[in-house]
Amino acid sequence: MDKSKLHLYFIAGTKDVGEKKLVEVLEAALKGGITAFQLREKGEGALEGDALRTLAEQCFTLCKKYNVPFIVNDHVELALEVGADGVHIGQEDGVISAVRTKIGPDKALGVSTHTKTDALAASDAGASYIGVGPLYESTSKLDAGNPVGPELVKEVVRELPGLPIVGVGGISERKAGTVIREGASGVAVISAIASAADVEEATRAIKGRITLALTGVEM
Repeated sequence: MDKSKLHLYFIAGTKDVGEKKLVEVLEAALKGGITAFQLREKGEGALEGDALRTLAEQCFTLCKKYNVPFIVNDHVELALEVGADGVHIGQEDGVISAVRTKIGPDKALGVSTHTKTDALAASDAGASYIGVGPLYESTSKLDAGNPVGPELVKEVVRELPGLPIVGVGGISERKAGTVIREGASGVAVISAIASAADVEEATRAIKGRITLALTGVEM
């Protein structure tokens, strides 16, 4: 997967945006400059069935409008049904190689990893990119686990220099540059965008930090 498409990776579901509508938050984030979007519809009261499919189709249409990859978390069949650009799975969401076989060689396959061993196994099994984390304390994912610190990004990048690595977990605007400087191709955020009072402006601010870090400018 093109590393530039992972610079600012927004992850969200209906539970992450409060009283707002996910499609409206997504469009504001797209205007602000996100480079990829993952629909992660999980938790108590999450949409299912036709309602989830309709939401996925709406999100996919928006992402296509802005030429941004649309990724579906966990729901492999849904991703295939709507023609999503890829699937993202966690360590407990299935056998990585089996998911790769199911979606074929052309769709992106992202895998969440928490250790260097996880990352190497994901790479061997056919991952297109790897999420490493949680780097910091996260309030968005109750099952995120203990923070591993941004240093793990550097270790994984050293072992897998050709594979796009995305830092995830508790990443704020202030921390985004640090993660990039450790060698990450990009950062994945939930609440830093989803919970922002002004989604478009918050997205632009994070994107600015990432751009400066990628060009070697310190702040």
